[in-house]
Amino acid sequence: MSPGNRSRLLGETGSLTAFLAVLAVALFALVGLVVDGGAAIAAKRAAAAEAEQAARAGADQLSLRGLRSDQIVLNPRAALAAAVAYTDAAGHPGTASVDGLTVTVTVRLVEPTTILSMIGIDHLKVSATASATVVHGVT
Repeated sequence: MSPGNRSRLLGETGSLTAFLAVLAVALFALVGLVVDGGAAIAAKRAAAAEAEQAARAGADQLSLRGLRSDQIVLNPRAALAAAVAYTDAAGHPGTASVDGLTVTVTVRLVEPTTILSMIGIDHLKVSATASATVVHGVT
């Protein structure tokens, strides 16, 4: 090997180590996104299911006075109480609102991270909103 080639090769010492370090960090971030992102997607689905069930529980609270007068009317207080009680029982307190015959529930979850916590992202916030409307008759 000529002296010119040897000095050029010595100047590149460690370049492979730097490349592998950058590659390792990129792969670590990718694994974190896959693992913790998948957990966040699963948490979002769970929050959506919980919000849907809570909204249905609220929409089941019909007014007895309205039923006795052949009207389909929602009891707003009972609907809110039933929806919030459902989310509380599920362990994720949510918020609910009533608009006419529709009950809307929002559930917010905080999903802890596994891999991303090593780089300072300790949790991911997810939320879901669902509505249920009282219908009458066969649909």
